[in-house]
Amino acid sequence: MQVTYWLEHAWLDPDVEPGVAVEVGDDGRIAAVRKGVEAPPPGAVVLRGFTIPGLANAHSHAFHRALRSTVQVGSGTFWTWRETMYQVASRLTPDSYHALARAVYAEMALAGITAVGEFHYLHHAPGGTPYDDPNAMGEALIAAAAEAGIRITLLDTAYLSSGFGAAPNHHQTRFSDGTAEAWAHRCSALKERDHAKIGAAIHSVRAVPARELGTVARWAEERRAPLHVHLSEQTAENDACLDAYGMTPTRLLSEHGVLGPRTTGVHNTHLTDDDIALLGATGTGTCMCPTTERDLADGIGPALALQRAGSPLSLGSDSHAVIDLLEEARAMELDERLRTRTRGHWTAAALLRAATVDGHAAIGWDGAGRIEPGALADLATVALDSVRTAGAVARLAVETVVFAAGAGDVRHVVVGGRQIVRDGAHVLLPDVPASLASAIASLHHP
Repeated sequence: MQVTYWLEHAWLDPDVEPGVAVEVGDDGRIAAVRKGVEAPPPGAVVLRGFTIPGLANAHSHAFHRALRSTVQVGSGTFWTWRETMYQVASRLTPDSYHALARAVYAEMALAGITAVGEFHYLHHAPGGTPYDDPNAMGEALIAAAAEAGIRITLLDTAYLSSGFGAAPNHHQTRFSDGTAEAWAHRCSALKERDHAKIGAAIHSVRAVPARELGTVARWAEERRAPLHVHLSEQTAENDACLDAYGMTPTRLLSEHGVLGPRTTGVHNTHLTDDDIALLGATGTGTCMCPTTERDLADGIGPALALQRAGSPLSLGSDSHAVIDLLEEARAMELDERLRTRTRGHWTAAALLRAATVDGHAAIGWDGAGRIEPGALADLATVALDSVRTAGAVARLAVETVVFAAGAGDVRHVVVGGRQIVRDGAHVLLPDVPASLASAIASLHHP
């Protein structure tokens, strides 16, 4: 079904344009973009505010949304936080994960996110027994994204060890396929759909032994699929890797063919200068997750140095301490300001590119992230008259949105030409808060 959207203001990178008509074809892609259209054409759907390409959440663990607030009590570290995470993971079934993920992806849609990279390692039943459908959990996530109206890249994750070759602990048995070959066999049965791509992930160098890394990398290379990996998130992981293999995690990944332009390292927090140079030289991407990195007290990664070295930047909400890609974008700049005590490391436009076109590229949606003919018709409209954005100068709308607006200012969202958020309400799931509350309560009170 063809449709025309009239955008009151739009970001046609690098310019902010008033009065833009976007025509969408039957294939869900943008057929034409017309500037200088002062009034809505007859029959056009009006999107008042500032319209940008839909946002790409390049790193998500959907079930972590059930941890919000619970893990904010008391003190601790990443490692103590992980124990609470394991407890929630142990209670999930395909049905309960579907209900939770559908609500979480709907929350993402309300925040302007039109595509998510789901770093998925919760594969089997407790104890490690496969479900009748070995991909039941992954299929639940793919279905949840469809019902929430957003795109998904299921980054099916190899997770084989509790640490550098040790057997999985009792919490991790449901994550593990035993070997990388068994992992590859299982996830090869997953099929792509119009809204879903299948990628791969290495949980971390501690969770996938060195001898198994190449199998995962080859699986992704043969399919030209995105490959993601948690990289140097913790100094303890770096130290253990040095003890086990005599090299940093980045060097280990390089030695086993993991790095490259379709690979994204998530966090990349505690890197040496040689690590940064190696990631940049191979074109390996970096996904920063500032709200999680600060929530878990992980540290501030060298995002600026990585980008200058040649590592493309994307953004993710990871543990979903909040789901707000605009906050992730500005946090990357503001964290760098705190670290260096200087301002202006990225322009607002560069931060928005990390959240749109570069984020989509990181999860394999190369045809998204721009408002131009041929691109996927995925749009997000941010209010310019909210209490946070009122008084905005139109030509500075990018700066207003990146440095002042938040998820609550998103008014309309379009995916593939279909409107899934209208006037701040989800069209497909009308009561997202109730859906979230119900799904989370069932996990805390089984």
